[in-house]
Parts: sequence; C-alpha cells; structure tokens
Amino acid sequence: MSSAKFDIVIYGATGFTGQLVAEYLTRHYKTDNSLKWAMAGRSLGKLKSVRDAIGAPGNTPLIVADASDAASLKAMAEQTMSVITTVGPYQLYGEELLAACVATGTDYFDLCGEPIWMRQMIDKYEAAAKESGARIVFSCGYDSVPFELGTFFVQEEAKRVFGAPAPRVKGRVRDMRGTL
Repeated sequence: MSSAKFDIVIYGATGFTGQLVAEYLTRHYKTDNSLKWAMAGRSLGKLKSVRDAIGAPGNTPLIVADASDAASLKAMAEQTMSVITTVGPYQLYGEELLAACVATGTDYFDLCGEPIWMRQMIDKYEAAAKESGARIVFSCGYDSVPFELGTFFVQEEAKRVFGAPAPRVKGRVRDMRGTL
C-alpha cells in the first residue's frame, strides 16, 4: 500500500488502551512528520475529545469506523499501511476488521489474548493474507511480552548450544503469583 495516506491508524483510540497508544504517538511524533498516523473509532465527538485531551495537534486525522459496519472498516483499512486495534473482545469485534485488512493488504496488529479466536482467524485468513501481502500480528501487548521474551531467550540459548534456533517453542504457565 505505497499510496496509503497513513502509516498507522489506531482503531479504538477513544478506549483506555487506544488512548495510551495515541498519546505515545503524539508524544514521540508530534513535530516529526516522518510518521503519518490517524485516530479511529465510532464517534467523531469522542475522537476529538481524546485528541484534545492527549495534546495531539488539531490537524491529527480522525476516522469514523464501527466494528459492526464492514464498509467503514474497509474504507479505513484502504487509507493506511497498518492498523493497530485495541477494540475487543476480538471474538466479538475483531473479525470484520481483520477481514478488511486482509482484503486490502493492510497490516493488522492487536493485543488479543484470545488464543482460540486467533487460531480460527489464522486458519481462515492466512492464505488470503499471504496473497494480499497483509501481515497479521496478534498479541502485541503486555500479556504477550513474557512469552515473547521467554521465546527469545530459548532461541538465543538454542543457537548457542546447538548452533541453530529451535524449529518450535512451546510455553506454559505452571505457577503464578501475585494479584490484580
């Protein structure tokens, strides 16, 4: 999507996590025009409020798109190279956006922690995503970091000990301490 208007669209920018992502981009790219990004959500009024609350420039683009409106999701995906979505639960609100991204060749990133849904989506959309060039990246968030770091450590150790990375890494939680 080299002709895309945006590098990134944050879908769900009016929610708690989406607002944090938008705030991060505002802080790090407010005066830097190297990254073209937009905020998206169901309500233009709420998007404007978030834009003002986080100190984003008044000309930060806002896109109205609704998880229950496939046409609005496709129109959003057509404008960008990648979508970061924080709209969950994904098994209820994620598939239409994922399908739109796959159809338009737009990269898709979420912070999903719903492994059954992720498996279903991979089975359903992987071939089409490969064909369109869309990259689907699930679990780009806090919950996935311990497993990502664990996998990285295991692969580094496998390369050191065996001279090559492991072909597959599985993880499980055997014990957990702490509370919310």
